Amino acid sequence: MRTGLSQSTSLRQELKINPRLYQAMDLLYMPLLDLQQHLKQELLVNPFLEMVEPEEDEETAEQEAAEEGEEGPVDLSEPEQSTPELEAQKNDTVDWEEILQDGFAPDGPREETEEREYYEPVTVETRDLSDHLRDQVALLELNPRQLLLADEFIGNIDETGWLTCSLEEIQNSINEVVARAAEKEGFQGTLPFYTAEECEAVLRVIQGLDPSGVGARDLRECLLLQLRDQRHEDTLQYRLVHEAFDELIAHRWSELSKRFGISPADVQQAADEVAKLDPKPGLRYSSASDGYIVPDMVVEKIDGAYRVFINDANLPRLKLSRAYQEIARDKKKFDGENKEFIANKLNSANWMIQAIEQRRQTMLKVMNYIVERQRDFFEKGVRGLRPLTLREVADVIGMHESTVSRVTNEKFVQTPRGVLPLKYFFSSGLATTGGEDVSARGIRDQIEKLVANEDPKNPLTDQAIVQILQDSGVHIARRTVAKYRDQLGVLSARMRKRV
Repeated sequence: MRTGLSQSTSLRQELKINPRLYQAMDLLYMPLLDLQQHLKQELLVNPFLEMVEPEEDEETAEQEAAEEGEEGPVDLSEPEQSTPELEAQKNDTVDWEEILQDGFAPDGPREETEEREYYEPVTVETRDLSDHLRDQVALLELNPRQLLLADEFIGNIDETGWLTCSLEEIQNSINEVVARAAEKEGFQGTLPFYTAEECEAVLRVIQGLDPSGVGARDLRECLLLQLRDQRHEDTLQYRLVHEAFDELIAHRWSELSKRFGISPADVQQAADEVAKLDPKPGLRYSSASDGYIVPDMVVEKIDGAYRVFINDANLPRLKLSRAYQEIARDKKKFDGENKEFIANKLNSANWMIQAIEQRRQTMLKVMNYIVERQRDFFEKGVRGLRPLTLREVADVIGMHESTVSRVTNEKFVQTPRGVLPLKYFFSSGLATTGGEDVSARGIRDQIEKLVANEDPKNPLTDQAIVQILQDSGVHIARRTVAKYRDQLGVLSARMRKRV
């Protein structure tokens, strides 16, 4: 085999997509609030873009359009000095329908996108569980040695309020700190290490703080701490948690009634009291912010018909800056890099306005078909939800499946049935005896209602639910019912049974 360098020629077809089209993909993917921030940033970096003020009426817009038509388009390059690159920028017309139908899927390699200035979002400081615990420790009469150990404990408590490591690990960790401090200060061998007894004592201090149950190492200890805080050590619920926790969580009422010499009903009543305790007390001080949702679209029923509207009232309305267009028309003032800069910014502004409108039209197409397909849902509720896939929507509206996926991802719609994610309307289906399909989400809703209305003393088994659904014409297997029940967080029939 001969080795070495050689040159060869070959012919091949390659499609390269403009970097702006990749930005169009991002625009289609962005939720409303992200798009709003993106457009505000575009207004800062592109002088040819400006906001349409509310007081501007349609006459002004029509007048500007007429004047622009008379003056003709802006031409920044002279014919004899034009280059293929500048000609491509001047004639940068985008076939949006073809791009959306193809799902933004070029065959060639992706070009490098132009760099953009990025503004790092600034987070607002919030107080969490650790701050709450340290504030309480600061009010206690502890010596510096105990304060150091208490801070070590607090640092190992997670957001649920549980201690995430053992006492031995805490002891080893704090003693390493003591050893390093002694070596640094030249007191090696003179500073005493923490003992297991000291760690136990400080842990009891931490477990006495608010919220009740904080510092627990497992669920059993968390419940016991809360019962002790409520002065319930002499109650049946305390004995159940302390002496028979495994049987309690397994709902073995008969076995517990024999063990404690009481009726199964009394055991179950005590278990109900235990269930009222908080298994994760630290979450009430969680720093997680509330997830406020701004719907991207609104569906309203008007004169018996459901209408779809884009919720873009707070979205900046963009238009080309007339002042900068006048400046750009004076071709004698600009040459070289200045001319190329102005051409790029002007084309980018035109493209941005087109892309926003195309995004709007695409979202309307997708949502209008969803409303048409899921009309029974808007009329009857979850039970009227029909099976729907991304491919089905894509085939009907004549676009690529990936385009529909971008439109529906992280988007919300306000409907007469509440604010829902667009993904909510997509679900697999199950066959019925009538030849129609029903949505899996609708079946889960039926199972949830069956369980909610069952006799607590004789709960429905999975097989009984299968029989009820089959009697209503739905073909479903028992393992499917069990899967849906687990997704709903519903316990098995034996665990739900009341005595």
